[in-house]
Amino acid sequence: MPVEPRVAVVTGASSGIGEAIARDLAERGWRCVLLARREDRLRTLAEELGGEYELCDVGDRESVARAASAVLERHRRIHLLVNNAGIPARMSFLESEPERIEQVVRTNYLGGVWCVRAFLPGLQPPADVVNVVSVAGEVAAPGGPYSASKHAQLAFSRTAAVELGRRGIRVHTVKPGFVETEGFPQRGLPRLARRLVIGPEDVARHVLESLERGRGETTVPRYYRAAAVLQALAPNLLVRMLTRRGPRSRIGA
Repeated sequence: MPVEPRVAVVTGASSGIGEAIARDLAERGWRCVLLARREDRLRTLAEELGGEYELCDVGDRESVARAASAVLERHRRIHLLVNNAGIPARMSFLESEPERIEQVVRTNYLGGVWCVRAFLPGLQPPADVVNVVSVAGEVAAPGGPYSASKHAQLAFSRTAAVELGRRGIRVHTVKPGFVETEGFPQRGLPRLARRLVIGPEDVARHVLESLERGRGETTVPRYYRAAAVLQALAPNLLVRMLTRRGPRSRIGA
């Protein structure tokens, strides 16, 4: 009898890291269910990969519930959930629109929470969850709402690693550095920092290797880990460095 393909649900799959991960999984024989908000992109990619798609805004709990219900009707078992969806927010806590800050938190942090809860009935062990976080989840810097949302996502992922691990579900927390994608263009970085930028294919390859080797929490590329260690060991030093270099706020000017 033919072997049923393993089923992977990938959020934020219409472009960037999510698309790259879906492509790599499909090449290895996975049946990919793609989730995102742009139907034209999803339909084209799903047809190309021989997969499926569902429209879903992960920041909307009801949208996640609808998408998960539709997927689980077709697939009683989900072997892999990739929580990749995220939005940029290079802005200030003090000067940004409150609605935008709330959207960033809902998408980057709560989106993963809602997806894990909604797809949990199908994540029968052995199964895997990949949370694509960010180095910004360990290093707080200007661009506060994004970094804060990723700190929350990292804490959630570490907690989930324990709770889901007790159920026989492995959690892989992947923390990329600067990645050049459509949604996260890096052209505004200083020249030196631009040398550190990687592509979504690099992250996808790292994710597949983590799944194969059971790595758990990792940073890609590894050298970004130094910044996280610096903040953990000397947080006040890093704050002083960033305060001296950054422009003064316009608030109260």
